[in-house]
Amino acid sequence: MAVNNIKEIEDLVKIISKLPGLGPKSAKRIVLKLINSREELIRPLTNTLAQVYKNVVRCKICGNLKSINSDCVCSSKKYEQICVVENIADMWVIQSSGIYKGHYHILGGTLPSFESKKNGSGLLIESLVNRVKKNQVKEVILATSTSVEGETTSHYVSDCLKETKVKITKLAKGVPVGGEIEFLDDGTLYSAFKNRNSIAND
Repeated sequence: MAVNNIKEIEDLVKIISKLPGLGPKSAKRIVLKLINSREELIRPLTNTLAQVYKNVVRCKICGNLKSINSDCVCSSKKYEQICVVENIADMWVIQSSGIYKGHYHILGGTLPSFESKKNGSGLLIESLVNRVKKNQVKEVILATSTSVEGETTSHYVSDCLKETKVKITKLAKGVPVGGEIEFLDDGTLYSAFKNRNSIAND
C-alpha cells in the first residue's frame, strides 16, 4: 500500500506498527482496512479508544485495570489467596485457563537482575504487603516468569513479605527455565499451579 506521503496515514501506520506482533507491513494493511471501512470501524474505534483513555485506569492498590466510575475488584470482600504476576497479560492467561479463580496482584513489571534490594523500582510491592496484612491473606502465589529478572523479583517480593508470616508458594513443574507466563499453554499452567512449592517465610 502506498501512503502517498499523506502525513495522517504515515502517523497512523507508525503508531499501529508499535503494537505487539505488528510491523510496518501489517500496520499498513490494518490502516487500509480502517480507511475502507470508515463508518463501520474508524468511528466506533475512535469513540471506544477515547472512552478507554478517559475512563480506564490502573488500580494503585492491586495493579489491575478498573473504571474510574467503579471500585476495583480488590476492594471486595476479604480473600485468603493472592496470585502475584508481572503484568496484566499474565493474569489474563491464567484467568482464561480456569486454573485459579482467586484474587491477583499485578506488579507492573520485574526488577532488573542487578536491582538494589533497597529499591522496588516502581513496582506495586508495598501495596501487596499492605493487602496481605489488611485481608489476613493465608497464601501468596508467586507466578513470575523464570527469567533472571522474574526470579530476582520473586526473591525480592518474598523478602518483603517475611514480616507478614504469610505462606508463600511459587509455581513449580511445567514452567521452563526462562519461560514467560503469558506464552504458556493451559496444561503447563495447570501443572505449575498444582505442583507449586512453598517458600520459607521466617
